Amino acid sequence: MDRMTKVIVVGSGISGLTSALRLQQAGASVTVATADNLTDTVSALAAAVWYPTHTAGNPRVADWARRTFDEFMKQAEIGVPGVAQRPTRMLLREPAPKPWWAEIPHDFRYAPSGEVPAGYAAEWRFTVPSAEMVPYLGWLSDRFIAAGGVVLRRRLSSLLDATAYAPVVVNTTGLAAGVLADDPAVHPARGQVVLVTNPGLTVSVRDEDHPDGMLYVHPRSGDVVLGGTFEPDCHDPVPAEATARAIVERCIRLVPELRGARVLGQFAGLRPARHGGARVEAEDGWLVHNYGHGGAGMTLSWGCADEVTRLALARGR
Repeated sequence: MDRMTKVIVVGSGISGLTSALRLQQAGASVTVATADNLTDTVSALAAAVWYPTHTAGNPRVADWARRTFDEFMKQAEIGVPGVAQRPTRMLLREPAPKPWWAEIPHDFRYAPSGEVPAGYAAEWRFTVPSAEMVPYLGWLSDRFIAAGGVVLRRRLSSLLDATAYAPVVVNTTGLAAGVLADDPAVHPARGQVVLVTNPGLTVSVRDEDHPDGMLYVHPRSGDVVLGGTFEPDCHDPVPAEATARAIVERCIRLVPELRGARVLGQFAGLRPARHGGARVEAEDGWLVHNYGHGGAGMTLSWGCADEVTRLALARGR
């Protein structure tokens, strides 16, 4: 760049912080505007195992997913807080072809019916990165501030208001983009999880076609995330006791080692989903959007941040 571009990123979840860091790395002067603490967002509730759940594939999305996969795998290798490489099993109730993202993990394998639990037809097996979001978001925010980033604790009433602080605005406001970007495609997809003590599990297991809802068991260093639900257009962020009990019961049936694990807590959050998929694009001469990732925010985060950086710096020239 001939001169330092000033950019303000509105929103401080995984999309906002990765966008802010990539912009810094490219030489921009970056402010993050947030109404919340940098680690107090819906991203902090995510189980955050790389997997493009409820995400249709196309070359652009595949590029985002691959870039993000590669970045997280590198971070796992160098010991970034909260990041690990996680063996994963995706259980299939019916035989299915390889998914669009199968070439991204280096060890993707299709296991036939003779190698999977009773009641399942086949299984995808692969190793992917995972991130424990509270320490990871803390690491992102610490890096951003250490590199000279500015945090503006303010709730903005419009994206145009952000131009008072920088000439280029990056919109990573998640669900709030429905109003701020006047986008009727934005909607919540409620998710509920239960945290239990870890009896020694190291492999993530998921069944996205379970008749009673999503089923996933995601081990972490000190606990296991049990899920879950994906409830489009549900606006209730309060966890339901009956739902929590059902989640624990179906996870124990699949992974009996969980029997006796102590419940540590239950949480619900509203994923920032969007009909048509994530919106990553420039608008006018001053605005770049990066929202609508649904349950794949972590999975697409660094790849989208790369594209945001290219678009934002082009606006700042």
